[in-house]
Amino acid sequence: MVKVNDIPFDAILSQLLENICTHSNKKGKGKAQTDVLTIKKETLTLNSHELLDTIQSNKDTPKLKYKSRVKFNTPESITLQPINYTQHSTDTDHIAAVYDRDWLLKQCRLHNNLHGLDEQQLCANIFTIIRSGESDDDIQNTLVDILGYEALDFIIELISNRTTIVQNIMKMSDYDERQAKKTVPTETVRRPVYGTQFTIQSEKEIREEKRLRKEQKKALKANNRQEDDANSVSMSILGFDGENWKQVREEALLNATQSPLFSSNYKSKAATQYPHVYQSAASGGTLSLFGTRYALPAGTVREEFNDYEETTIPVPTKAPIRSGERHLKITELDSLARGAFKAYETLNRVQSIVYPIAYETNENMLVCAPTGAGKTDVAMLTVLRCIAQHCSPPPQKGSIDANFTIAKNDFKIVYVAPMKALAAEIVEKMGSRLKFLGISVRELTGDMQLTKAEISATQFIVTTPEKWDVITRKGTGDVELTQKVKLLIIDEVHLLHEDRGAVIESIIARTLRQVETSQSLIRIVGLSATLPNYVDVATFLRVNPYQGLFYFDSGFRPVPLEQHFLGVKGKANSIQSNERMNKACFDKVSTLVEEGHQVMVFVHARKETVKTAQMLREEVANEALGEYFDCSDVSNYSNFKKDVSRSRNKELKELFQYGFGIHHAGMLRSDRSLTERMFAQGALKVLCCTATLAWGVNLPAYAVVIKGTQVYDATKGNYVDLSILDVLQIFGRAGRPQYETHGVGYIITTHDRLAHYISAITQQHPIESKFIENTVDNLNAEIALGTVTNIDEAVTWLSYTYLYVRMRKNPMIYGMDNNEPVEDPLLGRKRHEIITTAARKLAACQMIIFDENTGYLIPKDLGRIASNFYIKHTSIEIFNTMMKPRMTEADVLSMMSMSSEFDQIKSRDTEHQELKKLLDNACACDIRGGTEDTHGKVNILLQSYVSNAYIEDFALVSDCAYVAQNAGRIARALFEIALNRNWGPTASVLLQVNKAIEKRMWTFQHPLRQMGLGPEIINKIENRRHEVSIEEMRDMDPDELGELVHHKRMGMTISKCVDQFPMLLLDARIAPITRNVLHVELTVTPDFVWNDRLHGSVEPWYIWAEDSENVEIYYSEYFLLYKKQFGEPIKIVFTVPLVEPLPSQIYIRAVSDRWLGAETILPVSFQHLILPQLYPPHTDLLDLQPLPVTALKNIVLEDICSKRFTHFNPVQTQIFHTLYHTDHNALVGAPTGSGKTVAAELVMWAAFRERPKSKVVYIAPMKALVKERVADWNKRLTIPMKKKLVELTGDVTPDLKTIEAADIIITTPEKWDGISRSWQSRSYVRNVSCVIIDEIHLLGGDRGPILEVIVSRMNYIGSQLDQKVRIVGLSTALANANDLADWLGIDKIGLFNFRHSVRPVPLEIYIDGFPGKHYCPRMATMNKPTYAAIKTHSPTQPVIVFVSSRRQTRLTAQDLIAYCGMEDNPRQWLHMDDDEMEMLLNNVQDEALRMSLAFGIGLHHAGLKETDRRVVEELFLNMKIQILIATSTLAWGVNLPAHLVVIKGTEFYNYKERRYVDFPITDILQMMGRAGRPQFDNTGISRVFVQDSKKNFFKKFLHEPFPVESSLHKCLDAHINAEIVGGTIKSKQDALDYLTWTYFYRRLQQNPTYYGLDDMTQRGIDKFLSQTINEVAKRLEEAGCVEVVDDFELIPLISARIASYYYLQPLTVQHYRKGLRRDCEIDDILDLLGNVPEYEELPARCNEDLLNQEIERFIPYNVKGTPNFISPHVKAYVLIQAHISRLQLPSSDYITDQVTVLDSAIRFSQAMIDVAADNGYLSTSLTIMNMLQCIKQARWQEESSLLTLPSIENGMLKHIKYKGKGIQCLAELTMYTDNQIKQIFSQVRALDHNKVNEICRVVNRLPVIDIKAKIESQKEFLVPESTYSISINLQRKKKSNQPHDGRIYSPLFPKPQYESWWVVLGDAANDELLALKRVSMRNGPNETLSNHINTSITFDTPAHFGQHKYTLFVISDGYIGLDQQEDIEFQTRME
Repeated sequence: MVKVNDIPFDAILSQLLENICTHSNKKGKGKAQTDVLTIKKETLTLNSHELLDTIQSNKDTPKLKYKSRVKFNTPESITLQPINYTQHSTDTDHIAAVYDRDWLLKQCRLHNNLHGLDEQQLCANIFTIIRSGESDDDIQNTLVDILGYEALDFIIELISNRTTIVQNIMKMSDYDERQAKKTVPTETVRRPVYGTQFTIQSEKEIREEKRLRKEQKKALKANNRQEDDANSVSMSILGFDGENWKQVREEALLNATQSPLFSSNYKSKAATQYPHVYQSAASGGTLSLFGTRYALPAGTVREEFNDYEETTIPVPTKAPIRSGERHLKITELDSLARGAFKAYETLNRVQSIVYPIAYETNENMLVCAPTGAGKTDVAMLTVLRCIAQHCSPPPQKGSIDANFTIAKNDFKIVYVAPMKALAAEIVEKMGSRLKFLGISVRELTGDMQLTKAEISATQFIVTTPEKWDVITRKGTGDVELTQKVKLLIIDEVHLLHEDRGAVIESIIARTLRQVETSQSLIRIVGLSATLPNYVDVATFLRVNPYQGLFYFDSGFRPVPLEQHFLGVKGKANSIQSNERMNKACFDKVSTLVEEGHQVMVFVHARKETVKTAQMLREEVANEALGEYFDCSDVSNYSNFKKDVSRSRNKELKELFQYGFGIHHAGMLRSDRSLTERMFAQGALKVLCCTATLAWGVNLPAYAVVIKGTQVYDATKGNYVDLSILDVLQIFGRAGRPQYETHGVGYIITTHDRLAHYISAITQQHPIESKFIENTVDNLNAEIALGTVTNIDEAVTWLSYTYLYVRMRKNPMIYGMDNNEPVEDPLLGRKRHEIITTAARKLAACQMIIFDENTGYLIPKDLGRIASNFYIKHTSIEIFNTMMKPRMTEADVLSMMSMSSEFDQIKSRDTEHQELKKLLDNACACDIRGGTEDTHGKVNILLQSYVSNAYIEDFALVSDCAYVAQNAGRIARALFEIALNRNWGPTASVLLQVNKAIEKRMWTFQHPLRQMGLGPEIINKIENRRHEVSIEEMRDMDPDELGELVHHKRMGMTISKCVDQFPMLLLDARIAPITRNVLHVELTVTPDFVWNDRLHGSVEPWYIWAEDSENVEIYYSEYFLLYKKQFGEPIKIVFTVPLVEPLPSQIYIRAVSDRWLGAETILPVSFQHLILPQLYPPHTDLLDLQPLPVTALKNIVLEDICSKRFTHFNPVQTQIFHTLYHTDHNALVGAPTGSGKTVAAELVMWAAFRERPKSKVVYIAPMKALVKERVADWNKRLTIPMKKKLVELTGDVTPDLKTIEAADIIITTPEKWDGISRSWQSRSYVRNVSCVIIDEIHLLGGDRGPILEVIVSRMNYIGSQLDQKVRIVGLSTALANANDLADWLGIDKIGLFNFRHSVRPVPLEIYIDGFPGKHYCPRMATMNKPTYAAIKTHSPTQPVIVFVSSRRQTRLTAQDLIAYCGMEDNPRQWLHMDDDEMEMLLNNVQDEALRMSLAFGIGLHHAGLKETDRRVVEELFLNMKIQILIATSTLAWGVNLPAHLVVIKGTEFYNYKERRYVDFPITDILQMMGRAGRPQFDNTGISRVFVQDSKKNFFKKFLHEPFPVESSLHKCLDAHINAEIVGGTIKSKQDALDYLTWTYFYRRLQQNPTYYGLDDMTQRGIDKFLSQTINEVAKRLEEAGCVEVVDDFELIPLISARIASYYYLQPLTVQHYRKGLRRDCEIDDILDLLGNVPEYEELPARCNEDLLNQEIERFIPYNVKGTPNFISPHVKAYVLIQAHISRLQLPSSDYITDQVTVLDSAIRFSQAMIDVAADNGYLSTSLTIMNMLQCIKQARWQEESSLLTLPSIENGMLKHIKYKGKGIQCLAELTMYTDNQIKQIFSQVRALDHNKVNEICRVVNRLPVIDIKAKIESQKEFLVPESTYSISINLQRKKKSNQPHDGRIYSPLFPKPQYESWWVVLGDAANDELLALKRVSMRNGPNETLSNHINTSITFDTPAHFGQHKYTLFVISDGYIGLDQQEDIEFQTRME
């Protein structure tokens, strides 16, 4: 005995294959002959022993590589028996008895263990195969498939003894006799032909055999017999029980389907049983013999008739009830669910089963259940679960109370329904049931668009797969939407195998990836009809099969369904076939009606409903069956008869009397409703309708008949099969639960489609994926979205698809062989191949950049546009070849019609005539290609659509609608492409075509067509000989317009329409920045009347600048004109390149995005354009020996430097001599990071060396820079140098003595401007020897004018005092350094202007463009590239990411954390241990920062608390965290360099302009400068992410320096005013001279056009300057600040002094003068304060209008007038009140803004008091003082002043008593001693010992003042109209001996405030303020408080004699309730 193990398997196989071969190359008739085995001669005579020997002897045969299979080792136990090979003999009597049924059964028993198949079943399967007519070769393969290679010996034995076995078994069987008794009408069962080895046949036998074979084939064809029949015959022959075998076999096969692929039979295990799979039998899920599909249910009957074949599937048995299963009562649910199910008593069976998972967990779910099983309510349960999770308090079981609040803004639920009709139904259903919760349910489909605000306000969105795909493709377009989705419900998931399945796959795959990347929970719920391979779909949806997989078979249908499938014979669509179909339909309908049932007949076209009804009616008449169809005995019949007689539908009337009805969408709503009512009440027997009835209306019938399955599909341009979804929906209408036990469904189709419908409806075929056909476009969408950036990610992305699930299960269908999944179980190779092929296609279409070496996939604009507009790559390919820079409308329409979106539209012969007619009558443009080809037809239909032409043919109507629907989208995409390519003419034409399609009117038609005027009016306007334009019509009055159309009364209407037609007025100011860059300031003014109905809330426009001769667009912008901005001009600033020679002009075009004909073109002439001079070259960096620090020749200074470096760097070495050894003014222009701080130190040391007692002023343009410099120099310099340093900013104002004692003053421009204005009276200003101005290039920014004024003033002071003030400017590299130097008085020796490239660490700059009109989505698309940049350039080194706002820091951090989460080490950027981090996080207050720090990401912005900010800086500096996301202020403020800097977006929201504007170039350079750390890096890297349209601009200016222009001319008023007050300017001539000192004057001559100067002569310049000064003087005079005498002299008035002293704009004082009255109340004053012009700068962010409105509800005084809540003034107004009312603010931004508002409010209020006092308003002045007290104390005047004490609340006031007597106010409290106060407050329960002590401390410090006032007069009386003085002594009662600095207790005011007093003298009787003085007691040493102060005020006595009483008020400016007043009485008379 030879063991198989000794024989290599390859060898056996090789030998078998060599020796056994077939000859099957016969052709013609012979080809049908059965092939018999032909065996080579040498083995012909071998018996089995010899065969074995032969095999053994060939042991060393070279091994055959058979499809590279792995070597096979069989188990030890099996042995190869020598076979008893018996030659076949024709004499059957001598057959060895061994090969009979028992032998076969025994062998099957041996082998069934390996398969888990039933032995009888295996036996039958094998018998079927060996008795089939196939050749031995074929059956050998089949047997190997069934038994496996392990059973090779058994297979050889079977094949060898094939005939013997068959004949023996047939002899033993009584099958033939049994069959003979049966009569088979359609066929006689014939004995099969058995395959043989050798046969000896006579001619007759051969002929007989041929005939048999032919008939067998015919029979097979006619009967379409399945393997089932052959198997049942085998079962019968073998004598097994026929009823039982099928079920046993199916169960075994079901188990087999669950086993892993291609595993050996030894590994087979029992099938997995899932807990929620409910199947009555294993039907529907059982594979037929070869596993390609599933078997039909048991009891299926197939009948053959003359005209058709009918297959009937019986009513399924009801699913048995499992133990523990019950219907859940609604009363058992919680209060939330109860509300949604209030119309129910219990949940149905399916809902009760799924309830625990659906409502009590967040498991993903797949629910497969038949139509009508209540799946919508299952979805409702999951919806309620989602809502419940956002309820507070959570809903409770057993409680009826529905009193909970839902966080509606925190979640979105998306329901994806396959059809728009279904979507509308779901919205209606869900909306009504969730109404009680206030949940908004809206439809978002192609028909129903939602605005952003509507999306935001909607919690439940019902959409279609395509729409949701478009939305999620834009990624971040609807961030608001996609990121808040918490539940995604996909209805009808079984559509995966239809054409739209790919869309469902892509949205689910995208959601699954989003869940993983963002670590967010999105629950996915799939609902579907019963589908066969539900486990695969569950795997795809990431459903846990033991939890969320629910399968309910057809037994769960509420009304079980009996299904009939009729296949009508004959050629499809032939007349004969149609007649037979009508006949079959009539047969079935008449039978049903005779049985007393109602029937619905579904057809697929509107006309067909009438045709079918009439055909049935005629047949009924012919057959005389009318009585059965008569409905006159129905109760309501007479009423219906009346209703029908009123109908205008003649077919409806005609058919009604015969019991027939029709129903389709083309009928009137009233007729449809009537038909529905009549059918529901039995007044119609038969209803012929279209499928819309099945979707839209719930109208059931006993039986439904689907007549025909061919439906016209415009997307395919052809007739297609009725979708399975429709069939299921229609069948769902069969059976009325209340009347019948079951329903009947008939589908009448053509014979060729019969099998398709049977298999689809009974789920015979596993559903497959359609994704592979759309891989290219879906891949492009993912690349454009940024979720796939390289091949590996794309391969991973494919693993989320259903395609991947099915490729592993069924590789053959997807073009693989069976080996692939074995060798590559995860299909990596196949997926890689799919992706690479798709990527190559995309790259060829220019849609992506595909780097095959690295695998990177980078999206291009073309790809993004294609993705956003859903354009196929094949269309893009066509557009790439056809699109030109100039195109006509005809070209554009021709190109659009070539698009592959229209490929399916076919031109049919029947349509040519109508198309020709349309071509002649409705087409405005030429058409290439006639009516015969596709694009000709598409073009005609598109133009016909625009022309509103009438189309008769219904297929053409469908085609036209399809073309129009897609053309709008394609035109929009093409427009974006043209704009992207900067092709002006083409873009313009495409935009017009797009609007023409949307509006259905041609561009040559009159624009007023869009305004809804009647056609006759429009025709009159258009048919005039001279067409009147909108502009001309605007100049006419209503009467003229009425005459124009010969309709007087319409004049007014037309006039309104003309006024409302959108138009813009454009005005442009141009100014060259350099010789090749032009700065354009465009003013856009809306010139129409806004009508909400027409214009909505926003009108979008495109604005672009284009060359007049060329096609190029220089600049384009999508501009949104909001209703709230309406009426005011809007400024847009942009730059365009200039090319020399200059063109004569450029055009600026504003085109409406919505309105045809709304277009404004502004020609901008270059005639008077004067280009600036070329700039002088930069300073070259010399190759010098670096200087050592010893060159300082000062031990102290050398010591300071040597701690950081030993030698100066090359830049410092070159400037050292000039700065340190000379006193020349100097300008050092060098890039950030080149060591300019050391330059400042050298200058300072030189100043102290030359004038040791002098002061050095260092001016930095930002507070952040001041703070950094103060901290740095305090740490390093002040102690070794023994110098004092002081900080002077708005935040920190030290006292005079501190300033005078300081040597170094570090300040901001504003502060130094304010101080130096009074330089004559301030000695320390006069003692300044040197001013260092850092970042002097910011001259061009908003604060530039102040820098100009300071420099001019310091030069002026120097010239007046005759001692030079050295000025040194530090800046980045400049383009026009010479002008700056010239202005600063710098000779050539002091000017150093190095190139950008001169950095200690070289910088690599990368500029990346990103598309997208909207800011937020564009920022979001930058997050993944940011992450990629970090991973590429700086995986382990520090990185700073600059963003524009605090919100962006948070959003960017969230996304970066999500991307980290996908890595192996999510905390790769954290470089410290967890314990240390934990300790730190406990002290961090900001929530977002706490989260991001844990991942090594820091946030840095002004909204952080100081402590948090310090923690972040410290961690980043010490490399504990690697990433810092910061706002741009960090670039200036904190010196934290990094290896990589990413600038994420170059725009910020400008609150003044209410739009996003670009950062100044200086800011971007400063941010980039933070890249590269001198001590660590050899290079720094900067990645700048910009909007793609600005990429070229940044390329230019980030590599070459930017010139600095002056902006002083924009704000001269305040500065000239200050100089007039200061006495520097006394006349207009002085003002002119003053201007010549400025930088503005220098630049005016260099770049005149920039400043609006046309005449370059000296006379022209003088005239320009004189005019400027005259205008300033005029404005100051109007503001009441200056008196102009003789048109020359300028005399300052009180207002000017107030403006200058308080650093206000002259306009502000004017605002006070206009607004203050004698009797102002506090609300008037607050309003006046809020509207101060300075508050215009206050940021007003997006949606803050809503916050302001919300705050207004809680403050005492509402906004006055008509409130514009987005206004910064309204914000200031509500923030001040919110502070006084102590309201909690909604965001950190508001807290920061409030600090800004309060900081300025003090200054503004004090100035207001001065203005009121100047006007003599006593009560108003006192009210303003009271308001100031309220602001400092954050309490209202009417509240108890006790509330200003620490820890005191309203409820405690009644307990504050002394000896039983209540204490009312602070003043009362000051009378008590310490102990008494302690005693008083100890009685208040809520105050502990510490709190009481704190109250005592505060009360002790309260200023209690004694006032002594006396009129200084020798006599007892006063002389009238004379000036007298009142001497006032204020004595402070001292309670404690501790020194007190006078700080007020004002815990809620952001900055420390100090005590001071107003002394006011007033005549209360006349409300007249006579004198005012502000005094402070802070005059002790170091500004401590002294106890008294003497002061005096003067007043004039009144003119009339008599006794007078004035009042002296002493008002505290910081405390409420401590004011005092004294009466001053005197008498006036003459001596």
